[in-house]
Amino acid sequence: MIRKGYKQTEIGIIPQDWEVKSILNNSTLKARIGWQGLTVAEYLDNGEFYLVTGTDFDNGKIKWETCHYVNKDRYIQDKNIQVKVGDVLITKDGTIGKVAYINLPIDATLNGGVFVVRPKGNEYYPQYLFYIFNSTYFKDFLNKLAAGSTINHLYQKDFISFRYPLPPTLAEQIAISTALSDADDLISSIEKLIDKKRNIKQGAMQQLLKPKDGWVVKKLGEVAEIKKGEQLNRSTLNENDIYPVINGGILPSGYTDKWNQKAETIIISEGGNSCGYVNFIRTNFWQGGHCYSLDTKIKKDFLFQLLKSLESFVMGLRVGSGLPNIQRNRLIDFIINIPPSLEEQTRIAIILSDMDAEIEGLERKLNKYRMIKQGMMQELLTGKTRLI
Repeated sequence: MIRKGYKQTEIGIIPQDWEVKSILNNSTLKARIGWQGLTVAEYLDNGEFYLVTGTDFDNGKIKWETCHYVNKDRYIQDKNIQVKVGDVLITKDGTIGKVAYINLPIDATLNGGVFVVRPKGNEYYPQYLFYIFNSTYFKDFLNKLAAGSTINHLYQKDFISFRYPLPPTLAEQIAISTALSDADDLISSIEKLIDKKRNIKQGAMQQLLKPKDGWVVKKLGEVAEIKKGEQLNRSTLNENDIYPVINGGILPSGYTDKWNQKAETIIISEGGNSCGYVNFIRTNFWQGGHCYSLDTKIKKDFLFQLLKSLESFVMGLRVGSGLPNIQRNRLIDFIINIPPSLEEQTRIAIILSDMDAEIEGLERKLNKYRMIKQGMMQELLTGKTRLI
């Protein structure tokens, strides 16, 4: 049953006073026509006038530091694609449907793979449309376009048919946009804090794990027994089971109802594109056939932090080009430097593990706020919750 004050439309249930609009109804859509003869040879590494391409989109913004430049003649060639505050940019080639919102004045133009969408007059608040393009309304639209097609391109004739809900007043559109923008700002601040903490941890690792006087040189096989796991038939895995199956990837390859390796174990990926990846599994798990476990004779947390700091060198042990792998004997002979005293190993491990715990806490907080924002979009962009 549809609740009072709402109505059923072709895009779902929305408030009675909201309308269903299409890009054709109330937007102008511009792009570099036929690339206007612009070639990659004209892309500059330095200059005054940015050139936005599909590879410069990043989480709703343009990464200006990755953009190329063009000369002034190319910039002034077409005023329709000179970027302005309030523009919504969207990719139409390659990975289609990536979106960015321009909130600062900047001298920039577009290459042929990007649309700029603008309202006709004051038909809507541009940032509101930006959030619509990030919603399930637009994702579902793109999925329907892609169904049965091998062409990865967003054509203007298709794009203009996209239909979405629009609140009746600019004030309500602005209120929705502001609420979602505030959520984005909070998420961005946590992301920046995580980056800062990771950089601090990286510096601490370099300082604390750098070999010092009195440290001893060992082969990894001297301080740990390195064992391979046992492969499970994929058909026996069940997402509802509780024990992760750890194989050659960074993430579990599935879940099972049994385990063959206890919690608090260091593992190294044996095969695949991620071979050499070092991890510390804190729960009981099933160790697969493409995974090494380390039964350590020194402080476990210290060895994990040391190997994590040397991960790029561990990955350098891989052999093979098609499906690379790391042979056990190469891990056994891998050279490490360690402090001889358990006390020093423990001191270093505690400092770095505490940093990891802080970062993990921030990552949980980040995931929580991302989920909250997704819920806000579902509520606000459908009119289920109204701010005005």
